[in-house]
Order: sequence, then C-alpha cells, then structure tokens
Amino acid sequence: MAGWQRHEGEAVALPRADIDTDQLIPARFMSASRAEGYGGFLFADLREDAADFPLDRHPEASVLVAGPNFGCGSSREAAVYALVDAGFRVVVAESFADIFAGNAVNNGLLPARVAEAGAILDALGSGTAPARIDLETATLEIAGARHAIELPDIWRRKLVNGWDDIDLTRAHEDEIAAFARARRDAAPWTWPARDGSRDRA
Repeated sequence: MAGWQRHEGEAVALPRADIDTDQLIPARFMSASRAEGYGGFLFADLREDAADFPLDRHPEASVLVAGPNFGCGSSREAAVYALVDAGFRVVVAESFADIFAGNAVNNGLLPARVAEAGAILDALGSGTAPARIDLETATLEIAGARHAIELPDIWRRKLVNGWDDIDLTRAHEDEIAAFARARRDAAPWTWPARDGSRDRA
C-alpha cells in the first residue's frame, strides 16, 4: 500500500448521521472477490433508492463529508475497501466508529475527525468544493476555511508510510529481537531446547 502525506481533491457532502457498514456495502456483496473491486458496491442500496444520489452526481469526488458516527455497525473491513476502490482517500465527519476508523487507517483511508464537519456539510450543500488535506500539519482546507483534524501520531505514521498493523510491528523488529534475547538470558527455562528438552537454570 502506498503512503501519502497530502491529498487534493473534490469534496462531496453526504448529510447523513450514523452511516453504518451495511449501508456502505450491503452484506450480499461480501462474497465478491476483492480483485474485482468493491467500488461498484459502495452505497448500493442507498443509490438504488435515491433518484439523485450525491456520489452519482459527483463521481470525481475523493473526499467524502458525512454526518457523525460514520462507519458504525458490524466490523466489516469491506466497507473500507468499497470506499477506497471507489476512489476515496478521506472521509470527514465529526466522529467515527472505532473499528471502522482502525480499518480505514490500515487501508490508507483517513477518517478525518473535524469538529466543524456539520458546518462543512452546510457549506457544500449539493455541490462540491476543492479540498486539501495535509497530514503533517493535521489540517483540512475546504470551502474557503481551514480546519484542524484530530489525528493521532500513530495514524499519521501509518498513513504516511503506507503501513498496516503488521508493518508497524515490523518497524520494531530490532527492539523485539533485543527483548527476546534479554528474556532468554534472564529466564532460559522458559525456552525449549533444540533437542526437545528444556534448558535448566
């Protein structure tokens, strides 16, 4: 996964609160291969029910601005896949479900917590606006205003480097190996011997 530090793109508003993962990608699409791409399944039911869905009007958008508690519901990582495969790099909301936020960061998608997300929704209305996100300064510039993003340092590190949790662990391989050596020296009886017996103190 490629990392990123800055993103510029068009922002589109989806003024709904409590968007859950089943709305993001309905369960019946979960058997599809990720290799085929999940972008076409994003908001499938909402798009079918709406005569004029915002993402259909603005397919070029790469920044989604939504209501609070985005990504609630079941912990399906496919919801993030659908957003990423549809071309989104950032979702802006006042708050996110914790599991969704973790899955998003692990897949290069920024869940941008912005206190003024409601005001941004109002400013966008049914149109779009250029948006610029900078991970280094943790800021969002959109609709003529600059907003602070609540961005934990660990999220920034993972997004900039294109890391998931496994990559983050690998970044500490030297420290892990040093701990293992020290532990073995301090408590050799806890380690199996190569001949199948155990070392004795």
